[in-house]
Amino acid sequence: MPRQTMSRRQALAALGALGAAAAGGLTPPRTASAAGLGRHETVEAALARLFGGRPMKDGTGIVTLELPAIAENGAVVPMAVEVNAPMTPARHVKHIYVIADRNRIPVVLRAVFTPEAGHAALAANIRLGETGDVRAIVEQSDGSLLAVKRAVQVTVSGCGG
Repeated sequence: MPRQTMSRRQALAALGALGAAAAGGLTPPRTASAAGLGRHETVEAALARLFGGRPMKDGTGIVTLELPAIAENGAVVPMAVEVNAPMTPARHVKHIYVIADRNRIPVVLRAVFTPEAGHAALAANIRLGETGDVRAIVEQSDGSLLAVKRAVQVTVSGCGG
């Protein structure tokens, strides 16, 4: 049987044709968009933007927010939020927001949950620019809001974050 050889140029042309054929079904690149959480705004403006005029119920007994009463370093403040609520398709925790009232950027984080998570809880280190209240706001799948807050005294600034 005669042996067939392919030149480098022929191989590259064949690979280019395969690549072009495969790329034919791809969609063109789209512009990335941010969630708008990192804005310099007042806490009142952030709450209005995120939740409109929806009322917030006291989440004590359902939402646990753990923070130190005194943060020795505002740049690294340990925080944990846990929600004692069902996580079923019909009713579940949809988001947990952590908001630092005195930060220039008050919305510190937003976590997204689905019923498959089984339990709504998170832990992270957050940055606090100065002494003030920190809130955990839980948004349920039905749109209801539960909120708790804790005061934290910051002894060394977290760089105004």
